[in-house]
Amino acid sequence: MKTILGKKIGMTQIFTEDGTVIPVTVVEAGPIVVVQKKTVEKDGYNAIQIGYGEVKERRINKPLKGHFDKSNLNYKKVLREVRLENVDQYEVGQEIKADVFAEGDKIDVSGVSKGKGFQGSIKRHNQSRGPMSHGSKYHRGVGALSAATYPGRVFKGRKLPGHMGHENVTVQNLEVVRVDSEKNYILVRGAVPGPKGGLLTIKQSVKASK
Repeated sequence: MKTILGKKIGMTQIFTEDGTVIPVTVVEAGPIVVVQKKTVEKDGYNAIQIGYGEVKERRINKPLKGHFDKSNLNYKKVLREVRLENVDQYEVGQEIKADVFAEGDKIDVSGVSKGKGFQGSIKRHNQSRGPMSHGSKYHRGVGALSAATYPGRVFKGRKLPGHMGHENVTVQNLEVVRVDSEKNYILVRGAVPGPKGGLLTIKQSVKASK
């Protein structure tokens, strides 16, 4: 399965030959490096470990330093593991760039969504407000929480105010509109999770691969 890590640059728009406007997200994809190979014989499963982003030696701990030194690679800021059926096509130290994907490919993009802090039930769960006039004293409250004496408690799962956002989100079946292999840019149709500068994982779409 094709996979690459990248950084969200922001959104813009491009035009097709017939003048159609396509909103796209610009992602700086890679380059990433294969740091380690894992096999069924040695580790119990097949996978590769990939590294992304340069980091200074003083920014990593001793176990990670030894891990990179063993592979004779530069220190990487982010490490991720990708499960694969066939790891023989990869070698430690191999560099993977944006051109691993091509125009028209279907991808799944994962990232951490924007944090919204503590929010009420209207914004967090899209609930409706109460009347705003005629003596109403109920506007943006939670509403009824449960029945009376029985059961006498609030059921688990009740949609209440709380922390919103800053969670792992995956958007499936997006389309690669354009690939710039020189600058390592991938233009993805539509929006992807996270703020500008956020880390993204781009994988070959699960739905498209079936």
